Formats: sequence, C-alpha cells, structure tokens
Amino acid sequence: MSGSALPRRALKRVERTFAFLDLCGFTAYTDEKGDAAAYDVISSFRAAVRQVAAERGVRLAKWLGDGVMMIGVEQEDLVEAVIDIEYLVDESRSPLPMRAGIARGRVLLIDGDDHVGSAVILASRLCDRAEPHQILAQAGTVSLQMVNAVEIRLGEHDVPGFAHRIEIVQLTAPSGH
Repeated sequence: MSGSALPRRALKRVERTFAFLDLCGFTAYTDEKGDAAAYDVISSFRAAVRQVAAERGVRLAKWLGDGVMMIGVEQEDLVEAVIDIEYLVDESRSPLPMRAGIARGRVLLIDGDDHVGSAVILASRLCDRAEPHQILAQAGTVSLQMVNAVEIRLGEHDVPGFAHRIEIVQLTAPSGH
C-alpha cells in the first residue's frame, strides 16, 4: 500500500458501560509481605474477574496491574458482574479489599477495540474516589428494575475533569447476596 490510505469512514460512537476495579493498598501490601504474597493476591483476584466476566458476558478490556478495566454492552450484566466480583473477593478472604467505579455513555470506538470518551474517564475517576468495598456509579447509570442491586445516593460531587457536579451513588448487593 505504498503510502496510500483508505478513505476515512465516519467516526463511530457506541453506547457502553465501563468499570474499573482496583485492589486497595496493593503497593504497601507488596512492600510489607513480598512478591510471592502479592502474586497470590493478584492471581486470586484475576481468577474471580475471569470467572465472573465469562459467566456474565462482559469483556476484560485490559489488566492494570492490581486492577482491571471491563466493558459491557448491556449495563445490567456489567453492574452485576462487578457486584459478584466484589462478593467473591470478600468471600475468598482476600487480604486486600476491592473498590470500583462504573459509568455509561456514548464513546468513540477506535480500531474496533479501544474506547475513548467521558464515560471511560468517569468510571476511572469514580474508582479512584471509592473507598475499600465501595462500588461507585453516576446516578442513573443503571435501572434498578433490571439489576439485582441496591443504590445508595451520595449526592453531587466535583469530579476532576468534569465541568458539572456529578450525582454519585453507591451500588451494593441486596441483603442476602
């Protein structure tokens, strides 16, 4: 193709739900307990993520050291997957708790597998803001009639990079999960 380029196609925007999951305190844990203990924690976390993602039909976009970025076409599947993973991490008695951020929106699809847009950034920032065991999302991200989750309203907050305050909710499993 000596220098010739294909004609540019129209930019493609798609509706997706994004989640960032992270193990809290991993760096300090590794420093204190060593590489073998850190490896065991990450291996257990990744096994839970892979199992639930496969069961729920959500995509693992990329591993981020002690975290992961996940993408769902159906928001309900991704939200329930994140809740299930948090449950499995707790049930496995992991020495490190998980936290997560979830957001949904229209984003640019680039090269068929990369997503660029404010929903990706918001999910990442919500994960950064979350406390251990907390799953944060923008209010209205999910329909509670379709998702097996409970929503706790946390009010409007400033989120770095966003001009307007974002109404944030915490998502949890219903009691007895």
